[in-house]
Amino acid sequence: MAKLSCDFRYLLIPAAFVFIYIQMRLFTTQSEYADRMAEAVDAEHHCTSQMRLLIDQISMQQEQIVALEEGKKRKDQECAQLKTLVNDLEKKALQRVIDKTQVPVAAVVIMACNRADYLERTVASVLKYQSSVASKYPLFVSQDGSDPRVKTKALSYKELTYMQHIDYDPVHTDRPGELIAYYKIARHYKWALDELFYKHNFDRVIILEDDMEIAPDFFDYFEAAAALLDKDKSIMAVSSWNDNGQKQFVYDPYALYRSDFFPGLGWMLTRSVWNELSPKWPKFTYWDDWLRLKQNHKGRQFLRPEVCRTYNFGEHGSSMGQFFEKYLAPIKMNDVKVDWKSQDLSYLTEDKYAQYFADILKMAKPIPGTDPALMASNIEGDIRIQYRDQSDFEYIAQQFGVFEEWKDGVPRTAYKGVVVFRYHPPRRVFLVGPDSLQQLGIENA
Repeated sequence: MAKLSCDFRYLLIPAAFVFIYIQMRLFTTQSEYADRMAEAVDAEHHCTSQMRLLIDQISMQQEQIVALEEGKKRKDQECAQLKTLVNDLEKKALQRVIDKTQVPVAAVVIMACNRADYLERTVASVLKYQSSVASKYPLFVSQDGSDPRVKTKALSYKELTYMQHIDYDPVHTDRPGELIAYYKIARHYKWALDELFYKHNFDRVIILEDDMEIAPDFFDYFEAAAALLDKDKSIMAVSSWNDNGQKQFVYDPYALYRSDFFPGLGWMLTRSVWNELSPKWPKFTYWDDWLRLKQNHKGRQFLRPEVCRTYNFGEHGSSMGQFFEKYLAPIKMNDVKVDWKSQDLSYLTEDKYAQYFADILKMAKPIPGTDPALMASNIEGDIRIQYRDQSDFEYIAQQFGVFEEWKDGVPRTAYKGVVVFRYHPPRRVFLVGPDSLQQLGIENA
């Protein structure tokens, strides 16, 4: 019995060691768990702190967004108020310049951009002759862009109405190297003409550029031509310009011509023509060459004078002075006050002009195309020279010094392929196309 009790005590010792070991392990595990719990609590506190910081930032951003939206609303309201103010000013300006008892012949718009000094010269020239007929020809300046000098200069004139075209749309040229300026000009023309025809409701518009001076009879000329433009739908527009209007090639300030080539540079069109052109107006470059395409003028013609009623002094501009010294600087602007009201212009209507022109051409003496300028110098009276094709025309035109350029198969200034100019005035030279006589009904000439 004593031996059994001793053996039992020996068994308690290992059990005690096991118990102590288990307690130590439990203590270690509890300590590790407590450390992890502390770390978790710290992490939770950190996350809570970051969450509160993020919530504060979101709240601040929401407040900023609300403030920006309110600012945008205020700006929109200010823009709407400014737009209303501009419309009111335009209406008031029109009321100043349009006599309600006088129906305007045409609105006159000067297309401007960033040449304040040029604009001042042009406006001075226009006002010199427009002031006495202001009710017939309300004057506008349409500025493309926001050049402050041009805007300030335009707004300094009480005699005209200012319009501003702001275009933020990017320009993508069709071909590398093309000037973006011409794309912007085309957009500006469309906007300005839409404004004048559809917003201000004019029946006709005369377009000038900010580098032009006008002749003393400029407005009388266009008033007389307006009647023809309304009556004869085969006339698409009336121009004050002759591409071959250099001093040495002109003589008669009373002479007017029909042409298949759009001259531009001071021209008038009607709302009915613009109704046709506006929806398809080119967004690309060279709107004037676009008008010269047969698919756009559709066989209609243009009136032009022999002696120009505008002078283009714009040596510096989008065209970079192209042709200025040779073709623009020597232009003769009319200085004779022609009484256009007393002139019978019925010969210019479609049903009469072909015969009128054919009769003049038949009287001209035909000469061969070899050394034409030399031969022309030794012959009295009008002469005509037949050309075979475009290259032959260019050779002959070069001999005389007139424009050699063609567009869509038509030489500049031509009527039914015939280009007429003075040479050692008053002699006229007719450069006659291969089928021009046939088109004019001239046989055995």
